Amino acid sequence: MNHSQIRQQFPIFARDTLGTIFFDGAAGTQVTQRVIDKMADAMIDGNANLGGYFPTSVKAMRKVANAREAFKDFFNARDAREVVFGQNMTTLTFAFSRAITRTLQAGDEIVLTRMDHDANVSPWLLSARDHGLVIRWIDFDPKTCEYDLSNLDEIITPRTKVLAINYASNITGTINDIAAPIRRAKEVGALVYVDAVQYAPHGVIDVQELGCDFLVCSAYKFYGPHIGILWGRQELLEQLEFYKVRPASNAAPDKFETGTKSRETIAGALAAIEHFEWLGETFGDAAASSSRRDKIVAGMAFTKHYEDELVARAIEGLSAFRGLTIHGITAKDRLDRRVPTISFSVAGADPAKVAQSLAEVNVNVWPGHSYGFEPVERLGLTNKGGVVRVSFAQYNTSDEVEVFLDHMRRILA
Repeated sequence: MNHSQIRQQFPIFARDTLGTIFFDGAAGTQVTQRVIDKMADAMIDGNANLGGYFPTSVKAMRKVANAREAFKDFFNARDAREVVFGQNMTTLTFAFSRAITRTLQAGDEIVLTRMDHDANVSPWLLSARDHGLVIRWIDFDPKTCEYDLSNLDEIITPRTKVLAINYASNITGTINDIAAPIRRAKEVGALVYVDAVQYAPHGVIDVQELGCDFLVCSAYKFYGPHIGILWGRQELLEQLEFYKVRPASNAAPDKFETGTKSRETIAGALAAIEHFEWLGETFGDAAASSSRRDKIVAGMAFTKHYEDELVARAIEGLSAFRGLTIHGITAKDRLDRRVPTISFSVAGADPAKVAQSLAEVNVNVWPGHSYGFEPVERLGLTNKGGVVRVSFAQYNTSDEVEVFLDHMRRILA
């Protein structure tokens, strides 16, 4: 494999003169030239509102329709009308949580998890407060950093109306076992809302196999622009009442996309999908004649395999440092159960100071809670400055991992 082919897709590496190591992918990845070009083209060649009879409007509508079709394949959805574009995952979740909970009755229950990013927690907490709903929690084991499902039937009961759950943690990196909670939720007739923001850049999403009702992700986590994308089951999207202006369509997905759509970011999100198609053809086992879905699957399989190699070496190196604790799965034979996000703490060391020391040598990492308020609290690290979070993307290299480990050795000496 010629890994330089991948890095060449990202113009930041041609422009960067500092040799920056971007180990901050979990907070947002760098973008490809394809994304930049598609966004520029949308602003030049399709810069008009939708619904007109003239060329720029027709082109704009075509670009949005093409993006919807691409995400239909990305999610393995049945219909492109099940794809909703929004400002970001957080904004979409605030809006949908309100649309969903307004249909509930006081005393109904919502189940959340201690593993979730706060964007899939606070919207439901606030809606529960407004409507007199009861919140229940799925916990996780701080030692294994995996869900504790031993009392699942006691948490998800016939009173449960919504399960909001995390596919992969932005703190521990765990790819969570969501199959059992979803299955239990469906047994009691509850709706299931999945936060796939951290999973989407690294694994294949199949909403049919998952059996969920809503799933949301963010393109800027997988080499695209800042835009949120939600999949929702068609019949539910049609039933939900949404706050919108009176002239707006009452049909899904239009009724959920309030105001003027950002056609340029939608075009950029399409380009991010096309990047995975390119990976599937160039490095995976997909042929040029393969379907878009097959190319995406092949691109994701290549990405996961490559990133797992980086994770394995990083865990091996970090585990050798005295006083350093990795909060997440570390066994080499279980890397299929994690994404390439590694959070650690060092006894007696302030995570912010470790991150600052790394930044001084052009290694980008994040300290603190990264909005993973619940998992950091559950790990007992809130009052200790949280964690140092290192996260890899497909453009990172094994040489960069070694440089990072060398710097860590110096910092901790």
